Amino acid sequence: MSAPPTVVVTRRAVDRLRGGHPWIYRSDVASVDAGAGDLVRVVGERGRPLGWAFFSTESQIALRFVSAGAAEVDDRALLSERLRDAIAYRTSLGIDATAWRVVHGEADRLPGLVVDRYGDYLVVQTLSQGMDRRAGLIAELLVEQLAPQGILARNDPKVRRLEGLDEHVEVLHGEIPPTVLVREGAMTLQVDLWRGQKTGGFLDQRENHAAAAAVGHGRALDAFTHQGGFALQMAPRCESVLALDSSAAAVEATRSNAARNGLGNIEVREANVFDELRELEIAGEPFDTIVLDPPAFAKNKAAVERATAGYKEINLRALKLLRPGGVLVTCSCSYHVGEIAFLNVLAEAASDAHATVAIEEKRMQARDHPVLLTVPETYYLKCIVLRKIA
Repeated sequence: MSAPPTVVVTRRAVDRLRGGHPWIYRSDVASVDAGAGDLVRVVGERGRPLGWAFFSTESQIALRFVSAGAAEVDDRALLSERLRDAIAYRTSLGIDATAWRVVHGEADRLPGLVVDRYGDYLVVQTLSQGMDRRAGLIAELLVEQLAPQGILARNDPKVRRLEGLDEHVEVLHGEIPPTVLVREGAMTLQVDLWRGQKTGGFLDQRENHAAAAAVGHGRALDAFTHQGGFALQMAPRCESVLALDSSAAAVEATRSNAARNGLGNIEVREANVFDELRELEIAGEPFDTIVLDPPAFAKNKAAVERATAGYKEINLRALKLLRPGGVLVTCSCSYHVGEIAFLNVLAEAASDAHATVAIEEKRMQARDHPVLLTVPETYYLKCIVLRKIA
């Protein structure tokens, strides 16, 4: 029997693994006897076995660990067990929706793999060489365990370029319709799995939609509405909701979703949110509830300074528009702008707005997008609920 592909790593890599982080960077690889996407045996420089990982020939993240110890790992058995565990966890959550995340990469010990469920259909993203090489096996196991009508590979994120992988969208199993109807709480939404954001929708905000609905009241504003996730949930509790987005497709989707759910108190405008917030301030139009859910302003460290300025501006405008006693639900999905940095931005915005503001709640991504304590990269979505006292 031939020896398995092997990678030798440095002492610094060993210390990183002991700290609980599953990534080993290329700079900490001492020697390699492996190919692209191989499941490799990882050893220290003195030959001590450390475990098994997927190897990448292109990414700066050279190794993504999947198992500790010396015992050899079987691809099918490992993937099958991990998928079963991930599904069991989501089932235990009692999610009041038909769309949810099945696999959240490293947080489910399946690094580089994302699987989302939209009713009877699954959307898969294989974001590393190791997972991409096993896409067919993953689809086969998902069919066995979840029996979907179709599986779509949404392998169009630019992050795949870091792994030397191409960008494409293809059907892995069954058929995928142009759009799919899913339920979130009492609301029904139409989702485009082929061309929609991420895998079709922002499933990580589902629980925050409900939280916003719980505090929403009076005249509400939903900025960066996308498909109307926050607006739809708040509308039954509010007198009116103004939903803003710069995308014509998002505006049309929100209008369609509002009509589908019989919500006549949602007004949707196609507008640059930064400009519209200024115009609303100039016009002296107050709101009782405001939601800010912008796209990631900082997709890398170099963009943090500019992103911080953007976050400050929209939160400053929102606090000026908010009536005393009103609630601001403000979000950041930029991993590179951490929670403390985001809170500092909000404090500066409140100071410049001459507003007295209290934190009612600090939230994060939905529970089907777990956060590992030792892997800070799994915590990216911050959602802060603020109350304007005066």
